[in-house]
Amino acid sequence: MAPEKAHHLTVALLKFVLAIPLVNQLFKSVYNVNDPRLHRRIMGLDFKNPVGLAAGFDKDGKYFRPMAALGFGFIEVGTVTPKGQIGNPQPRLFRLPQDEALINRMGFNNEGVEALVSRLKQGRPKGVIIGGNIGKNKVTPNEEATSDYTYCFEALFPYVDYFVVNVSSPNTPNLRDLQEKEPLTALLSQIQELNQQKDLPKPILLKIAPDLTDGQLDDIVDIIHDTAIQGIIATNTTISRADLQTSDQQLEQIGAGGLSGKILQTRATEVIRYIRKKLPTEAVIIGVGGIHSAASAVEKLEAGADLVQVYTGLIYEGPALIKQINQQLLHKQTPVTTT
Repeated sequence: MAPEKAHHLTVALLKFVLAIPLVNQLFKSVYNVNDPRLHRRIMGLDFKNPVGLAAGFDKDGKYFRPMAALGFGFIEVGTVTPKGQIGNPQPRLFRLPQDEALINRMGFNNEGVEALVSRLKQGRPKGVIIGGNIGKNKVTPNEEATSDYTYCFEALFPYVDYFVVNVSSPNTPNLRDLQEKEPLTALLSQIQELNQQKDLPKPILLKIAPDLTDGQLDDIVDIIHDTAIQGIIATNTTISRADLQTSDQQLEQIGAGGLSGKILQTRATEVIRYIRKKLPTEAVIIGVGGIHSAASAVEKLEAGADLVQVYTGLIYEGPALIKQINQQLLHKQTPVTTT
């Protein structure tokens, strides 16, 4: 089955099954690890455990309630844009089973921020933090991108616990140009200005690409300081195809897109370790990229991440991965983090 069709079918089936209270409770009893030692107080928010679902899995907020039954401490919805858009032509999602990886060029396909808001208004799972990942429409030029991000920010503000500014997807033309120091500082400053006008401002994070140079990472650190946002999500997908077992011929047939999965583990951890040394201790890092086992999640935390997120590893390993990570953290008896 085509990967995108398989994804929609699987999560739709999961949503249907978990709507049955007895089945929902059964899933929780199997996959949830409830222990106060897993609790994290980060960004002023209470995470029941440090394992989250990365953005991209539930762009439109259709599945965060059933996914919460799988034991996540937090779920990030989006990336969402002001207006709905169909994204790039299909096929646009590809499995690389030899590498336990995916290539996607989805292109911020979503129904628009108002559709997401309407679902969030219907209520949320108890005890699960919800993040909102925001982006710009494909037709919006970079010079006007700030208006798209601020529109999504204002619309989502009452319904999410934290925000993620996504300028690092490789699948929207020229989007990554917004990672340059001047436009990114201007964008984050505008969002932060709106945020500080609220009675209770909310945490804002920046999601960055793994393909940045050390110099560009240094610029990101400066921007975090200058704009006083809470921190970074490291990392998004990569445009690199280095060290894959999948044949060059197959990769050429697939074409462009962001690569995620096991192959990203080392680079994502390197980025986390680098920026952790540069950022002040109160700045938050959420580690994502190549987490496919409990050990690879612990690696991210030991490199300096405060929390972790999974996506491709969940596709290949199944929901037991969340439980395995939390059990490993209990085994190591990691200290409670308060940031």
